[in-house]
Amino acid sequence: MIDLEFAINTISLGSLYALLALGLVFVYGILKLINFAYGEYIMIAGYAMYVLGGFGYVPWYVTLLAAVLFAALVSYTTELVAFRPVRTKSMTAMLVTSFAVSIFLQNFVLITVSPRARAVKFPPVFSQTLTIAGATVPVRNLLIIGSTVVLLTLLTIVMKKTVLGIAMRAAADKFTTTRLMGVPANLVISATFIISGFLAGVVSVFWVSRSASVDPLTGSMPLLIAFIATVLGGMHSLQGAVIGGFVYGLLFNLLSIMLPATMISYRDAFMFVIVILFLLFRPEGIWRKGYTEERVG
Repeated sequence: MIDLEFAINTISLGSLYALLALGLVFVYGILKLINFAYGEYIMIAGYAMYVLGGFGYVPWYVTLLAAVLFAALVSYTTELVAFRPVRTKSMTAMLVTSFAVSIFLQNFVLITVSPRARAVKFPPVFSQTLTIAGATVPVRNLLIIGSTVVLLTLLTIVMKKTVLGIAMRAAADKFTTTRLMGVPANLVISATFIISGFLAGVVSVFWVSRSASVDPLTGSMPLLIAFIATVLGGMHSLQGAVIGGFVYGLLFNLLSIMLPATMISYRDAFMFVIVILFLLFRPEGIWRKGYTEERVG
């Protein structure tokens, strides 16, 4: 049934998926690289919450903020150590590097922590509910919506009003020309990875809070969702990523109420069918934008 509760849940899910897609497209816009290590940034932030949550004297808001910043730091470090040395090589080298970083981070937590899921402590507000016009809504969903509105507003201001944001937009359009005009390539790319990692950290807070646990494969599903959402919205624009996230959330929730109970487990398969149809009839995504495939060297 489509009612207020369905609408809020759909907006909440779409907001989470929009942030997921946005973090992936930020890197793709500059480097034309699908960073397969993006899911591991989400996973690493989850483990940061697990470790810090074990210290009872650390306030929960400090734990969450530290986890988000740690994800941004890991993202920047991987760009500095892994991606920057191979940036002038082939695109295949960049792609293989992203897989290598992903596998390295997964195995790092397997060795240092455990292959088993670990419980993550969250404040009570994440499990509370509110009644709005007769609809029962988890407070976590409202937090997701509010956080997304704030982040999208801040990112819009940064991208349109700051020198760094203008440089990033120009680099996403014509990287070589932008570089010839004196814009430092390393600064733009590093800033892109930091923003991507920061978004991954925010997503991790809400993604991990749904099960209150984290394991080495926690980032696999968010990465897949981010990729599908960008295909739907358009991988060549930030607006397309946001739209794709909300469209994915809407379709996912509609399938949840339209499919028979016996077919709910096949919901992901139906989503892939929709994506394939999209690739066949509208490969550029919902948000049309002129673009050129310029590889960064």
